[in-house]
Amino acid sequence: MSAENSSRRLFLRTALAGGGLAPFALGASAQAQEAVAAKLGSFAVPACEVPLVEDADVIVCGAGPAGVTAAITAARAGARVRLFEWRGCLGGVWTAGLLGYFLDFDKPGFAKELRDSLDKRDARANTKSASAFCYDPEALKLLLEELCVEAGVKFQYHTKVSAAFKDGRRLTTVVTESKSGRQAWRAPVFIDATGDGDLGALAGCTFEIGEAADCPCQPLSLNALLIVKDVEALRKFVRFGVPLAGENSKGDKKKQIKDAIVKTGHFPSYANPTMFHVRDNLLFAMLNHEYGVKPWDAAELTAATVRARAEMNKMVAGLRGLGGPWEGLQLVATAEQIGVRDGRRLAGRFTVTKEDVIKGSRYDDAVVRATFGVDVHATSADHNKDGSGHRANMNIKVEPYDIPLRAMIARDVDGLMMAGRCISGDFISHSSYRVTGNSVAMGEGAGVIAALAAQSKRLPHEVPWSEGSAKLAEIRKA
Repeated sequence: MSAENSSRRLFLRTALAGGGLAPFALGASAQAQEAVAAKLGSFAVPACEVPLVEDADVIVCGAGPAGVTAAITAARAGARVRLFEWRGCLGGVWTAGLLGYFLDFDKPGFAKELRDSLDKRDARANTKSASAFCYDPEALKLLLEELCVEAGVKFQYHTKVSAAFKDGRRLTTVVTESKSGRQAWRAPVFIDATGDGDLGALAGCTFEIGEAADCPCQPLSLNALLIVKDVEALRKFVRFGVPLAGENSKGDKKKQIKDAIVKTGHFPSYANPTMFHVRDNLLFAMLNHEYGVKPWDAAELTAATVRARAEMNKMVAGLRGLGGPWEGLQLVATAEQIGVRDGRRLAGRFTVTKEDVIKGSRYDDAVVRATFGVDVHATSADHNKDGSGHRANMNIKVEPYDIPLRAMIARDVDGLMMAGRCISGDFISHSSYRVTGNSVAMGEGAGVIAALAAQSKRLPHEVPWSEGSAKLAEIRKA
Protein backbone atom coordinates (compact mmCIF):
# COMPACT_ATOMS: atom_id res chain seq x y z
CA MET A 1 0.00 0.00 0.00
CA SER A 2 1.39 3.43 -0.91
CA ALA A 3 2.10 6.05 1.75
CA GLU A 4 -0.63 8.20 0.24
CA ASN A 5 -3.19 5.40 0.44
CA SER A 6 -2.00 4.49 3.90
CA SER A 7 -2.62 8.02 5.15
CA ARG A 8 -6.17 7.91 3.83
CA ARG A 9 -7.14 4.56 5.31
CA LEU A 10 -7.97 3.51 8.82
CA PHE A 11 -7.57 -0.02 10.12
CA LEU A 12 -10.66 -0.46 12.33
CA ARG A 13 -10.93 -3.52 14.55
CA THR A 14 -14.50 -4.29 15.58
CA ALA A 15 -15.48 -6.36 18.64
CA LEU A 16 -18.54 -8.57 18.82
CA ALA A 17 -21.53 -6.36 19.61
CA GLY A 18 -22.49 -7.11 23.18
CA GLY A 19 -20.46 -10.34 23.22
CA GLY A 20 -17.33 -9.10 24.94
CA LEU A 21 -15.18 -11.31 22.68
CA ALA A 22 -12.15 -10.34 20.66
CA PRO A 23 -12.78 -10.01 16.93
CA PHE A 24 -11.70 -12.78 14.62
CA ALA A 25 -8.28 -12.36 13.09
CA LEU A 26 -8.18 -11.54 9.43
CA GLY A 27 -8.40 -14.77 7.49
CA ALA A 28 -10.42 -16.65 10.11
CA SER A 29 -12.40 -19.38 8.39
CA ALA A 30 -16.05 -18.99 7.59
CA GLN A 31 -16.64 -22.29 9.37
CA ALA A 32 -15.10 -20.93 12.58
CA GLN A 33 -17.23 -17.79 12.39
CA GLU A 34 -20.39 -19.80 11.77
CA ALA A 35 -19.60 -22.08 14.71
CA VAL A 36 -19.35 -19.14 17.10
CA ALA A 37 -22.44 -17.52 15.60
CA ALA A 38 -24.42 -20.71 16.06
CA LYS A 39 -23.29 -20.99 19.67
CA LEU A 40 -23.84 -17.36 20.71
CA GLY A 41 -26.55 -16.24 18.30
CA SER A 42 -24.22 -13.60 16.89
CA PHE A 43 -21.70 -13.12 14.13
CA ALA A 44 -18.15 -11.81 14.46
CA VAL A 45 -17.35 -9.15 11.87
CA PRO A 46 -13.74 -9.60 10.84
CA ALA A 47 -11.39 -6.66 11.11
CA CYS A 48 -11.18 -4.70 7.90
CA GLU A 49 -9.70 -1.62 6.34
CA VAL A 50 -12.07 1.28 5.76
CA PRO A 51 -11.30 4.38 3.66
CA LEU A 52 -10.58 7.32 5.95
CA VAL A 53 -11.25 10.99 5.13
CA GLU A 54 -9.85 13.82 7.24
CA ASP A 55 -11.01 16.99 5.50
CA ALA A 56 -13.39 18.56 8.04
CA ASP A 57 -13.15 20.65 11.17
CA VAL A 58 -16.73 19.83 12.13
CA ILE A 59 -18.83 16.78 11.26
CA VAL A 60 -22.60 17.05 11.69
CA CYS A 61 -24.72 13.89 11.70
CA GLY A 62 -28.35 14.54 10.78
CA ALA A 63 -29.60 17.31 8.47
CA GLY A 64 -32.91 18.15 10.09
CA PRO A 65 -33.73 21.65 11.39
CA ALA A 66 -30.94 21.57 13.99
CA GLY A 67 -28.33 19.81 11.88
CA VAL A 68 -28.65 21.82 8.69
CA THR A 69 -28.55 25.04 10.74
CA ALA A 70 -25.48 23.86 12.67
CA ALA A 71 -23.66 22.95 9.47
CA ILE A 72 -24.40 26.25 7.73
CA THR A 73 -23.50 28.27 10.83
CA ALA A 74 -20.22 26.40 11.38
CA ALA A 75 -19.26 26.93 7.74
CA ARG A 76 -20.11 30.62 7.94
CA ALA A 77 -17.86 30.79 11.01
CA GLY A 78 -14.98 29.60 8.84
CA ALA A 79 -14.97 25.87 9.55
CA ARG A 80 -14.72 23.08 7.00
CA VAL A 81 -17.94 21.13 7.47
CA ARG A 82 -19.21 17.68 6.56
CA LEU A 83 -22.95 17.01 6.91
CA PHE A 84 -24.42 13.50 6.69
CA GLU A 85 -28.10 12.74 6.12
CA TRP A 86 -29.64 9.28 5.65
CA ARG A 87 -32.60 10.52 3.63
CA GLY A 88 -32.60 12.17 0.21
CA CYS A 89 -33.14 15.79 1.21
CA LEU A 90 -32.23 18.40 3.78
CA GLY A 91 -34.72 19.52 6.40
CA GLY A 92 -35.55 16.29 8.22
CA VAL A 93 -38.97 16.46 9.86
CA TRP A 94 -39.79 19.64 7.93
CA THR A 95 -39.38 17.98 4.53
CA ALA A 96 -38.98 14.19 4.70
CA GLY A 97 -41.37 14.21 7.67
CA LEU A 98 -43.94 16.68 6.26
CA LEU A 99 -44.28 18.28 9.69
CA GLY A 100 -46.40 21.06 8.28
CA TYR A 101 -45.86 23.78 10.84
CA PHE A 102 -43.00 25.89 12.19
CA LEU A 103 -43.44 26.58 15.91
CA ASP A 104 -41.68 28.92 18.39
CA PHE A 105 -40.01 30.50 15.37
CA ASP A 106 -40.11 34.18 16.30
CA LYS A 107 -36.35 34.33 16.86
CA PRO A 108 -33.46 36.28 15.35
CA GLY A 109 -30.63 34.94 13.23
CA PHE A 110 -31.11 31.92 11.00
CA ALA A 111 -34.79 31.57 11.91
CA LYS A 112 -35.46 35.09 10.60
CA GLU A 113 -33.34 34.38 7.53
CA LEU A 114 -35.47 31.33 6.74
CA ARG A 115 -38.71 33.28 7.20
CA ASP A 116 -37.52 36.05 4.91
CA SER A 117 -36.20 33.63 2.29
CA LEU A 118 -39.43 31.63 2.22
CA ASP A 119 -41.39 34.87 1.85
CA LYS A 120 -39.30 35.87 -1.17
CA ARG A 121 -40.23 32.54 -2.77
CA ASP A 122 -43.91 32.87 -1.84
CA ALA A 123 -43.43 29.64 0.10
CA ARG A 124 -44.77 30.57 3.54
CA ALA A 125 -48.40 30.72 4.65
CA ASN A 126 -49.62 32.99 7.46
CA THR A 127 -46.89 35.55 6.86
CA LYS A 128 -48.40 37.80 9.55
CA SER A 129 -47.07 35.43 12.21
CA ALA A 130 -43.34 35.03 12.80
CA SER A 131 -43.87 32.34 15.44
CA ALA A 132 -46.18 29.77 13.83
CA PHE A 133 -46.81 29.18 10.12
CA CYS A 134 -47.12 26.61 7.32
CA TYR A 135 -44.67 26.35 4.44
CA ASP A 136 -44.08 24.73 1.05
CA PRO A 137 -41.90 21.66 1.75
CA GLU A 138 -40.48 21.43 -1.78
CA ALA A 139 -39.46 25.08 -1.75
CA LEU A 140 -37.76 24.52 1.60
CA LYS A 141 -35.77 21.54 0.29
CA LEU A 142 -34.37 23.68 -2.52
CA LEU A 143 -33.67 26.65 -0.25
CA LEU A 144 -31.70 24.58 2.26
CA GLU A 145 -29.60 22.98 -0.47
CA GLU A 146 -28.79 26.38 -1.93
CA LEU A 147 -27.80 27.74 1.48
CA CYS A 148 -25.52 24.77 2.16
CA VAL A 149 -23.84 25.08 -1.24
CA GLU A 150 -23.38 28.82 -0.75
CA ALA A 151 -21.83 28.31 2.70
CA GLY A 152 -19.48 25.60 1.44
CA VAL A 153 -20.98 22.71 3.43
CA LYS A 154 -20.08 19.30 1.99
CA PHE A 155 -23.29 17.35 2.46
CA GLN A 156 -23.95 13.73 1.55
CA TYR A 157 -27.34 12.02 1.30
CA HIS A 158 -28.23 8.34 1.85
CA THR A 159 -25.49 8.15 4.48
CA LYS A 160 -26.07 6.94 8.03
CA VAL A 161 -23.62 6.98 10.94
CA SER A 162 -23.10 3.38 12.06
CA ALA A 163 -20.14 3.41 14.47
CA ALA A 164 -18.14 5.82 16.61
CA PHE A 165 -14.59 5.49 17.93
CA LYS A 166 -12.85 7.32 20.75
CA ASP A 167 -9.33 7.94 21.98
CA GLY A 168 -9.94 7.81 25.72
CA ARG A 169 -12.91 10.12 26.32
CA ARG A 170 -12.52 11.96 23.05
CA LEU A 171 -14.59 11.12 19.98
CA THR A 172 -12.22 11.02 17.01
CA THR A 173 -13.84 9.03 14.20
CA VAL A 174 -17.24 8.02 12.88
CA VAL A 175 -18.03 5.29 10.38
CA THR A 176 -20.88 5.70 7.92
CA GLU A 177 -22.78 3.25 5.74
CA SER A 178 -24.02 4.32 2.31
CA LYS A 179 -24.18 3.27 -1.33
CA SER A 180 -20.43 3.89 -1.27
CA GLY A 181 -20.04 1.24 1.43
CA ARG A 182 -18.33 1.88 4.75
CA GLN A 183 -16.34 5.06 5.13
CA ALA A 184 -14.50 6.50 8.12
CA TRP A 185 -14.42 10.22 8.85
CA ARG A 186 -12.24 12.02 11.37
CA ALA A 187 -12.66 15.57 12.75
CA PRO A 188 -11.85 17.58 15.89
CA VAL A 189 -15.54 18.21 16.74
CA PHE A 190 -18.80 16.35 16.07
CA ILE A 191 -22.44 17.43 16.40
CA ASP A 192 -25.22 14.91 17.00
CA ALA A 193 -28.30 16.30 15.29
CA THR A 194 -29.86 12.93 14.52
CA GLY A 195 -32.92 13.70 16.64
CA ASP A 196 -32.75 10.31 18.34
CA GLY A 197 -29.20 10.73 19.67
CA ASP A 198 -27.81 7.99 17.41
CA LEU A 199 -24.24 9.29 17.35
CA GLY A 200 -24.14 9.90 21.10
CA ALA A 201 -25.42 6.40 21.83
CA LEU A 202 -22.82 4.86 19.51
CA ALA A 203 -20.12 6.90 21.24
CA GLY A 204 -21.14 5.67 24.69
CA CYS A 205 -23.24 8.52 26.07
CA THR A 206 -25.83 7.66 28.68
CA PHE A 207 -29.36 8.76 27.84
CA GLU A 208 -33.00 8.82 28.91
CA ILE A 209 -36.21 8.28 26.98
CA GLY A 210 -39.81 9.05 27.84
CA GLU A 211 -41.07 9.25 31.39
CA ALA A 212 -39.15 6.21 32.64
CA ALA A 213 -36.12 4.09 31.78
CA ASP A 214 -38.09 2.06 29.22
CA CYS A 215 -40.82 4.54 28.19
CA PRO A 216 -43.79 5.24 28.24
CA CYS A 217 -42.87 7.73 25.57
CA GLN A 218 -44.76 10.08 23.33
CA PRO A 219 -46.26 8.64 20.14
CA LEU A 220 -45.10 8.91 16.53
CA SER A 221 -47.13 10.43 13.68
CA LEU A 222 -46.93 9.83 9.93
CA ASN A 223 -48.00 13.11 8.34
CA ALA A 224 -49.31 13.66 4.82
CA LEU A 225 -50.06 16.16 2.08
CA LEU A 226 -53.65 16.31 0.83
CA ILE A 227 -55.48 18.16 -1.92
CA VAL A 228 -59.13 19.16 -1.78
CA LYS A 229 -61.67 20.35 -4.32
CA ASP A 230 -62.64 23.49 -2.38
CA VAL A 231 -60.56 24.40 0.67
CA GLU A 232 -63.00 27.12 1.73
CA ALA A 233 -65.72 24.51 2.08
CA LEU A 234 -63.53 22.89 4.75
CA ARG A 235 -62.87 26.06 6.73
CA LYS A 236 -64.53 24.76 9.90
CA PHE A 237 -62.09 21.82 9.82
CA VAL A 238 -58.87 23.39 8.50
CA ARG A 239 -56.50 25.74 10.33
CA PHE A 240 -55.81 28.75 8.10
CA GLY A 241 -53.10 31.32 8.67
CA VAL A 242 -55.47 34.20 9.41
CA PRO A 243 -58.89 33.15 10.80
CA LEU A 244 -62.00 34.96 9.72
CA ALA A 245 -64.11 36.93 12.18
CA GLY A 246 -66.21 34.48 14.15
CA GLU A 247 -64.31 31.45 12.86
CA ASN A 248 -64.29 28.40 15.15
CA SER A 249 -61.27 27.75 17.35
CA LYS A 250 -58.32 25.42 16.71
CA GLY A 251 -59.68 23.05 19.34
CA ASP A 252 -63.09 22.96 17.73
CA LYS A 253 -61.54 22.33 14.29
CA LYS A 254 -59.79 19.27 15.72
CA LYS A 255 -63.06 18.03 17.23
CA GLN A 256 -64.87 18.54 13.92
CA ILE A 257 -62.26 16.43 12.09
CA LYS A 258 -62.41 13.68 14.70
CA ASP A 259 -66.22 13.60 14.60
CA ALA A 260 -66.12 13.38 10.79
CA ILE A 261 -63.68 10.46 10.90
CA VAL A 262 -65.81 8.71 13.52
CA LYS A 263 -68.79 9.05 11.15
CA THR A 264 -66.88 6.89 8.68
CA GLY A 265 -66.83 4.09 11.28
CA HIS A 266 -63.24 4.56 12.41
CA PHE A 267 -61.95 6.11 15.64
CA PRO A 268 -58.65 7.88 14.81
CA SER A 269 -55.50 6.81 16.64
CA TYR A 270 -54.98 10.55 17.33
CA ALA A 271 -58.09 12.03 18.92
CA ASN A 272 -56.97 15.60 18.18
CA PRO A 273 -56.31 15.44 14.42
CA THR A 274 -55.23 18.58 12.63
CA MET A 275 -55.23 19.93 9.08
CA PHE A 276 -53.23 22.99 8.06
CA HIS A 277 -53.67 25.09 4.92
CA VAL A 278 -50.46 25.34 2.89
CA ARG A 279 -51.61 27.18 -0.23
CA ASP A 280 -54.33 26.98 -2.86
CA ASN A 281 -56.03 23.59 -2.29
CA LEU A 282 -53.03 21.93 -0.63
CA LEU A 283 -53.19 20.81 3.02
CA PHE A 284 -50.90 19.25 5.61
CA ALA A 285 -52.56 16.55 7.72
CA MET A 286 -51.60 15.13 11.13
CA LEU A 287 -54.23 12.48 11.87
CA ASN A 288 -52.54 9.50 13.50
CA HIS A 289 -50.51 8.21 16.44
CA GLU A 290 -48.30 5.15 16.91
CA TYR A 291 -47.72 4.25 20.54
CA GLY A 292 -44.79 2.83 22.51
CA VAL A 293 -42.33 2.74 19.60
CA LYS A 294 -38.61 3.10 20.25
CA PRO A 295 -37.37 5.19 17.32
CA TRP A 296 -34.02 3.36 17.10
CA ASP A 297 -35.66 -0.04 16.58
CA ALA A 298 -35.90 -0.53 12.81
CA ALA A 299 -38.42 -3.37 13.05
CA GLU A 300 -40.70 -1.35 15.34
CA LEU A 301 -40.39 1.72 13.10
CA THR A 302 -41.24 -0.32 10.03
CA ALA A 303 -44.34 -1.83 11.61
CA ALA A 304 -45.46 1.58 12.91
CA THR A 305 -45.00 3.16 9.49
CA VAL A 306 -46.99 0.42 7.76
CA ARG A 307 -49.85 0.74 10.26
CA ALA A 308 -49.84 4.53 10.07
CA ARG A 309 -49.83 4.64 6.28
CA ALA A 310 -52.70 2.17 6.11
CA GLU A 311 -54.70 4.18 8.64
CA MET A 312 -54.01 7.47 6.84
CA ASN A 313 -55.28 6.01 3.56
CA LYS A 314 -58.33 4.55 5.31
CA MET A 315 -59.22 7.88 6.96
CA VAL A 316 -58.79 9.92 3.78
CA ALA A 317 -60.87 7.47 1.76
CA GLY A 318 -63.52 7.50 4.49
CA LEU A 319 -63.71 11.29 4.58
CA ARG A 320 -63.93 11.47 0.80
CA GLY A 321 -66.81 9.01 0.97
CA LEU A 322 -68.76 11.41 3.17
CA GLY A 323 -69.07 13.77 0.21
CA GLY A 324 -70.14 17.37 0.76
CA PRO A 325 -67.11 19.52 1.72
CA TRP A 326 -64.91 16.36 1.58
CA GLU A 327 -65.66 15.75 -2.07
CA GLY A 328 -62.48 15.34 -4.08
CA LEU A 329 -60.20 14.83 -1.06
CA GLN A 330 -57.06 13.06 -2.23
CA LEU A 331 -53.88 11.84 -0.55
CA VAL A 332 -50.92 13.35 -2.43
CA ALA A 333 -48.10 11.84 -0.37
CA THR A 334 -47.39 10.36 3.03
CA ALA A 335 -44.12 11.38 4.66
CA GLU A 336 -40.92 9.53 3.80
CA GLN A 337 -40.12 9.42 7.51
CA ILE A 338 -42.57 8.88 10.35
CA GLY A 339 -42.36 11.80 12.78
CA VAL A 340 -40.77 11.12 16.16
CA ARG A 341 -41.54 13.23 19.22
CA ASP A 342 -39.62 11.40 21.90
CA GLY A 343 -36.21 9.79 21.20
CA ARG A 344 -33.03 9.60 23.26
CA ARG A 345 -32.12 12.56 25.45
CA LEU A 346 -28.33 12.42 25.78
CA ALA A 347 -26.66 13.28 29.09
CA GLY A 348 -25.08 16.72 28.92
CA ARG A 349 -23.04 18.89 31.28
CA PHE A 350 -26.38 20.42 32.33
CA THR A 351 -29.92 19.06 32.25
CA VAL A 352 -32.90 21.28 31.47
CA THR A 353 -35.72 20.40 33.86
CA LYS A 354 -39.40 20.94 34.58
CA GLU A 355 -38.36 23.50 37.22
CA ASP A 356 -36.58 25.59 34.55
CA VAL A 357 -39.78 25.64 32.50
CA ILE A 358 -41.97 26.66 35.44
CA LYS A 359 -39.75 29.38 36.89
CA GLY A 360 -38.38 30.73 33.59
CA SER A 361 -34.70 30.09 34.35
CA ARG A 362 -32.00 32.44 33.07
CA TYR A 363 -28.39 31.38 32.40
CA ASP A 364 -25.27 33.26 31.38
CA ASP A 365 -24.58 30.71 28.64
CA ALA A 366 -28.14 30.82 27.24
CA VAL A 367 -28.19 29.77 23.58
CA VAL A 368 -31.93 30.19 23.09
CA ARG A 369 -34.98 31.33 25.05
CA ALA A 370 -37.79 28.80 24.60
CA THR A 371 -41.41 29.92 24.88
CA PHE A 372 -43.48 26.99 23.58
CA GLY A 373 -45.89 25.32 25.99
CA VAL A 374 -45.62 21.83 27.43
CA ASP A 375 -47.19 19.43 24.91
CA VAL A 376 -47.59 15.82 26.08
CA HIS A 377 -49.55 13.52 23.77
CA ALA A 378 -51.31 10.31 24.77
CA THR A 379 -48.93 7.43 25.49
CA SER A 380 -51.35 4.59 24.67
CA ALA A 381 -54.28 3.88 22.37
CA ASP A 382 -56.59 3.36 25.36
CA HIS A 383 -55.66 6.75 26.79
CA ASN A 384 -56.23 8.32 23.38
CA LYS A 385 -59.71 6.86 23.11
CA ASP A 386 -60.94 7.68 26.61
CA GLY A 387 -59.45 11.17 26.55
CA SER A 388 -57.25 10.65 29.60
CA GLY A 389 -53.96 10.41 27.75
CA HIS A 390 -53.54 13.71 25.94
CA ARG A 391 -52.32 15.58 28.96
CA ALA A 392 -51.46 18.57 26.81
CA ASN A 393 -49.87 21.21 29.05
CA MET A 394 -49.80 19.02 32.20
CA ASN A 395 -51.31 22.01 34.02
CA ILE A 396 -47.94 23.74 33.66
CA LYS A 397 -47.73 27.38 32.64
CA VAL A 398 -44.47 27.88 30.79
CA GLU A 399 -42.43 30.96 31.60
CA PRO A 400 -39.93 31.76 28.82
CA TYR A 401 -36.76 29.91 29.85
CA ASP A 402 -33.15 29.58 28.72
CA ILE A 403 -31.48 26.53 27.23
CA PRO A 404 -27.81 26.82 28.22
CA LEU A 405 -24.86 25.77 26.10
CA ARG A 406 -23.93 23.17 28.74
CA ALA A 407 -27.09 21.17 27.91
CA MET A 408 -25.76 20.84 24.36
CA ILE A 409 -22.30 19.48 25.28
CA ALA A 410 -22.01 15.75 25.99
CA ARG A 411 -21.13 14.83 29.56
CA ASP A 412 -19.63 11.40 28.89
CA VAL A 413 -17.77 12.03 25.63
CA ASP A 414 -15.44 14.91 24.78
CA GLY A 415 -15.58 16.63 21.41
CA LEU A 416 -19.29 15.89 20.99
CA MET A 417 -22.13 18.41 20.93
CA MET A 418 -25.87 17.93 20.55
CA ALA A 419 -28.51 20.08 18.87
CA GLY A 420 -32.25 19.57 18.58
CA ARG A 421 -34.47 17.27 20.60
CA CYS A 422 -31.59 14.96 21.68
CA ILE A 423 -30.07 17.56 24.02
CA SER A 424 -29.95 17.01 27.77
CA GLY A 425 -33.36 17.56 29.36
CA ASP A 426 -36.08 15.79 31.31
CA PHE A 427 -39.39 14.54 29.92
CA ILE A 428 -41.40 17.67 30.71
CA SER A 429 -38.91 20.28 29.47
CA HIS A 430 -38.30 18.21 26.34
CA SER A 431 -42.02 18.31 25.53
CA SER A 432 -41.66 22.09 25.30
CA TYR A 433 -38.27 22.74 23.68
CA ARG A 434 -38.55 19.96 21.06
CA VAL A 435 -40.29 22.21 18.49
CA THR A 436 -38.22 23.30 15.51
CA GLY A 437 -37.84 26.99 16.27
CA ASN A 438 -35.75 26.00 19.26
CA SER A 439 -33.91 23.34 17.24
CA VAL A 440 -32.77 25.98 14.76
CA ALA A 441 -31.46 28.23 17.51
CA MET A 442 -29.67 25.28 19.12
CA GLY A 443 -28.15 24.46 15.74
CA GLU A 444 -26.77 27.97 15.48
CA GLY A 445 -25.23 27.74 18.94
CA ALA A 446 -23.73 24.31 18.39
CA GLY A 447 -22.41 25.27 14.96
CA VAL A 448 -20.57 28.38 16.07
CA ILE A 449 -19.06 26.79 19.19
CA ALA A 450 -17.97 23.71 17.22
CA ALA A 451 -16.27 25.91 14.64
CA LEU A 452 -14.46 28.00 17.25
CA ALA A 453 -13.37 24.91 19.16
CA ALA A 454 -12.02 23.11 16.10
CA GLN A 455 -10.19 26.13 14.71
CA SER A 456 -8.52 26.93 18.05
CA LYS A 457 -7.75 23.28 18.96
CA ARG A 458 -10.03 23.42 21.99
CA LEU A 459 -12.87 21.18 23.07
CA PRO A 460 -16.40 22.61 22.97
CA HIS A 461 -16.65 22.82 26.75
CA GLU A 462 -13.51 24.99 26.75
CA VAL A 463 -15.10 27.70 24.57
CA PRO A 464 -17.11 30.28 26.57
CA TRP A 465 -20.53 31.21 25.23
CA SER A 466 -19.55 34.88 25.31
CA GLU A 467 -17.07 34.10 22.54
CA GLY A 468 -19.66 32.11 20.63
CA SER A 469 -22.37 34.75 20.88
CA ALA A 470 -19.94 37.43 19.69
CA LYS A 471 -19.04 35.34 16.66
CA LEU A 472 -22.70 34.63 15.99
CA ALA A 473 -23.49 38.35 16.03
CA GLU A 474 -20.67 38.87 13.52
CA ILE A 475 -22.08 36.16 11.23
CA ARG A 476 -25.59 37.63 11.39
CA LYS A 477 -24.30 41.05 10.34
CA ALA A 478 -22.44 39.66 7.33
